[in-house]
Amino acid sequence: MRTLVFLATGVALFAQQPPQQPVDDLPSIKVDVSVVNVLCTVRDKKGGLVPHLNKDDFTILEDGKPQPIKYFTPETDLPLTIGMLVDVSGSQENLIGIERNAASAFFSQVLRKKDEAFLIAFGPEAELLQDYTNSTRLLNEGLNQLRVHGGVGGITPGPVPIDPRGTILYDAVYLAANDKLRTEVGRKVIVVITDGVDEGSRLTNDQGIEAAQKADAVIYSILYADPRFRGPFGNFGGGESALHKMSDATGGRVFRVDRGHTLDQIFRELQDEMRSQYSIGYTPSNDSKDGSYRKLDIKLASKDMKAQARKGYYAIKPQQQ
Repeated sequence: MRTLVFLATGVALFAQQPPQQPVDDLPSIKVDVSVVNVLCTVRDKKGGLVPHLNKDDFTILEDGKPQPIKYFTPETDLPLTIGMLVDVSGSQENLIGIERNAASAFFSQVLRKKDEAFLIAFGPEAELLQDYTNSTRLLNEGLNQLRVHGGVGGITPGPVPIDPRGTILYDAVYLAANDKLRTEVGRKVIVVITDGVDEGSRLTNDQGIEAAQKADAVIYSILYADPRFRGPFGNFGGGESALHKMSDATGGRVFRVDRGHTLDQIFRELQDEMRSQYSIGYTPSNDSKDGSYRKLDIKLASKDMKAQARKGYYAIKPQQQ
């Protein structure tokens, strides 16, 4: 088990690199650094997924200016990398068994030959329970290590002490995006299972969102809270709005576990959505790599359909990525 260590000078993830795969097994993907890639999900008025659209059904705007679409792939089979983040703070103690079983079924159903996943548990600290792998056996072994963390044992002391009562949600999202996904290619997804409460992160929600946008990662949030842990504003406190903010900004969405919507059902919906995306690529008319944030908007030919995609990206030079 590897611990993610937080220092005042920054946040770094220390993890042993996975064994090298044979060359023949590695996905072949050409990366054009001048192309902006956007993953998009389309839904109808009733919220159903809309497949079988073509390039002419889409118009993409950057800072309000239409951009010619260079690449378009419906129902993409591009390799998928999933970072699953599971809240193991004290408020989740009674939910971990359910989360473990549902996540195991999800991995066994969603991972294909060229896909990979990693698993991070977070509470007052963050731990990488399983690094990149395509093996459901190894992921299940990682899931079996999920335990409630109520203290800071195992953390290397830094200049700033860590609150043992905290839940470092925003730090965990940043770590998954910046330290794990930023250099990966293909489709990248962060799945967060949490009650949405953050109490102790060194970083802000905005910094976690920015890291995800720079990594081209989509955040799907699963709001799962034990009703016995009620905050001053109800079961979820301000956590739900924070999850909406990070998911909406990156092109994902928030799922909420309740009596009529089980975690197993949510994972099945998430699987369907990830396998019904459109991959859109374009070369921006503004080719300046000045680090600025560019707003994105996707319009559809039919007013009866709605696009779900990230709200923007950072125009960063390749060496800064």
